[in-house]
Amino acid sequence: MRVEAVQDWEQTDLLGLCSAVVERPKAAARGKPAARSQPADQGQSPAREQAAAREHTAEALPEDQSTQEIGPCQGEEAELQPGLRSGASSSAASPSATGPTATTPTTASQPTEPTATALQERTPEAGRSEERVAPPVSLPGFTKAATRAAPPALERLLILDTETTALHPNDGDCIEVGAVLFHVATRSVLTQVSFLLPCQVNGAEAINGIPAVVSQLEQPWREALSCFLAMVAAADAILAHNAAFDRQWFGRGALPALDKPWICSMDDISWPPERRLRAAPSVRDLAVAHGVPVWAAHRALTDCTYLVQVLERCGDLEGLLRLACEPRRLYRAQLSYSERHQAKEAGFRWNDPVAGAWTKRLSEREASALPFPVQAVPSG
Repeated sequence: MRVEAVQDWEQTDLLGLCSAVVERPKAAARGKPAARSQPADQGQSPAREQAAAREHTAEALPEDQSTQEIGPCQGEEAELQPGLRSGASSSAASPSATGPTATTPTTASQPTEPTATALQERTPEAGRSEERVAPPVSLPGFTKAATRAAPPALERLLILDTETTALHPNDGDCIEVGAVLFHVATRSVLTQVSFLLPCQVNGAEAINGIPAVVSQLEQPWREALSCFLAMVAAADAILAHNAAFDRQWFGRGALPALDKPWICSMDDISWPPERRLRAAPSVRDLAVAHGVPVWAAHRALTDCTYLVQVLERCGDLEGLLRLACEPRRLYRAQLSYSERHQAKEAGFRWNDPVAGAWTKRLSEREASALPFPVQAVPSG
């Protein structure tokens, strides 16, 4: 320290300076600045400049902070690593590489900023801020089954019926095909077709009323078959009453196999209980239960029309079809002879297709809801 600075300090009015420091908090409480005593000597020494700077800083603070030391923000000190704090201290204390040695007073209102070296210690890569990744959230009860997309709703149904000359393809032929392309949402008929297929003998003429000679008359059955196949291509599924019977005739003779899903209106659709239908209702039963007048029977397009009018009267047709599309397999009732009435009431058939057994095609949901035990019949 130079001699002039010592002399300048000795000439300072120490009593006035102490009085100003004591009066400053009281003046701040009254909302007035504290009076400072002016020294006689206008030239201020470095020591007096430091004292004046500290006093001016304290005056600018609110009353509750005037006597508190300003440090790092709450939590910041704990967050900084030891290397960061030591690096910041050493950086502030180290002299400049050029120029004279000089110490700049650090006020309490100026917290030390971390240096670039300290930031590199905080982050794995220089110049990149630390990223905090939140742990994955697990939802209770969340399973893959919940995210599985529901099957698309059926938009168009091909309602189909056949008339045949026998009960099995090995014993006869299909003599007539009737079909209606039905729009589910609007309950509307889009297209319909019916045609006869030529045959030599009709062993079921007494039932369907189609003489074999009539089937041999000239008619555009090939063009009608092409129209039928176009309707199949436009449909999402095929609906038939006793679908197992109708399906077996396709893929034989002039009728190609159909690769669309099949729905049986007798076995696959669970009709509302208020309709009071028996377990395996006929087309006539369905029509009468839904208020559809029955005026003819056993012609392919006529039976399709009955089914169309039944579906038109279904309030929740979409729900019935959705449940009918559940995967199904053949189940066998595990009942004694005296309990066989339970299987019959539930719509099981005797000897069809398994000899000596009551069987029915069911979904797993339907099988588990039965009041008696069942066993799945192996396929094939």
